[in-house]
Amino acid sequence: MPRRKPAPADSRYLRHAIAIAAARLMAESGLTDYAAAKRKAARSMGAENSGGLPTNEEVQTELRAYQSIYQEEEQNDRLQMLRQTALNAMQLLNDFQPRLTGAVLDGTAPRYSPIHLQLIADSSKDVEIWLLTNQIAFNTEALQHKGLKGQEDRFVLDIDDTTVLVDIFLSQRRHGAAPSATMSEVKMLLANSAKANQQPMASFDYKVV
Repeated sequence: MPRRKPAPADSRYLRHAIAIAAARLMAESGLTDYAAAKRKAARSMGAENSGGLPTNEEVQTELRAYQSIYQEEEQNDRLQMLRQTALNAMQLLNDFQPRLTGAVLDGTAPRYSPIHLQLIADSSKDVEIWLLTNQIAFNTEALQHKGLKGQEDRFVLDIDDTTVLVDIFLSQRRHGAAPSATMSEVKMLLANSAKANQQPMASFDYKVV
């Protein structure tokens, strides 16, 4: 007798379960790559070949829920610290129109999360020379799809004992398509979070350029 295909409800349940497991992995282990978290979660459930993995948005929803239930105070403190460090880094790199992006901006930064900044320069060599001139230690990180999303290069800095990933965008390409915030907007985030608990990012009108 042929095997019965899973009912749609079963598929939805599995998809949701993978999203929850992936979110827990990200929250607890510091994994920041959504695709890797989903694959690892699916593999742990014996569903690596299911073909029905959740979207990044579905995992992010579960990540926010997990952090709110199990890590609320820790998450608030972590975001405040990371955003302050991001602001310090942006002030340091002010010559290159820095913008904050990624999980530190959207409020889902897990444990051990790096800070993601975007800079504008005529070439990545300009940033490299500036770092060397100012005696700022850095490493470079290879981009798997260099130029595909506009990034020219990535530098890895250590600021306040936190990893800062700095993507360089050429001046004619401007910043990447991901939501990003200027220095003044990061200051606003810090001021708001100092007055109240973490606020939903939807209430903050950061620019997408």
